[in-house]
Amino acid sequence: MAFSERELLARLIKCEAEGEGENGMKAVATVVMNRVRVPFGEYQRVNQGDIRKVIFQEDQFTCLKTSIGGVPNPQNIYNMAPDQVHYDIADWALAGNRLYNVGYSLWYFNPFRPVCPYHFPPNKVGSFQVHIALHCFYNPTAKYYDT
Repeated sequence: MAFSERELLARLIKCEAEGEGENGMKAVATVVMNRVRVPFGEYQRVNQGDIRKVIFQEDQFTCLKTSIGGVPNPQNIYNMAPDQVHYDIADWALAGNRLYNVGYSLWYFNPFRPVCPYHFPPNKVGSFQVHIALHCFYNPTAKYYDT
């Protein structure tokens, strides 16, 4: 059985940010929905506003991988059932809400150090916006428009 959009988003929130607190989970949900709604660049061109395409776009979310480097990844959306808080945050995001300090961020990652690099991803199409829990969040730069 295919998961609904709500179920997919709740599972992704749990897998990507469960240990990040409510704001961390809302921040991840905001990034996913920003990718759905962005009117330009790669995410618009490739995903065309489809949340399923955003979530399943190749190499975007570690939690979509069932193995990493040939080693099974038990922490993935297929193995992790969401709790009510994850559904609540998914509903919040699907209703059009956004965590204000995340802005229009399209990327996040955990740098495994206390300081966030100014640009991310490596092609420098994102600039640092905010640090929430262990994740750094990045807004698109002018370079992103051409992706």
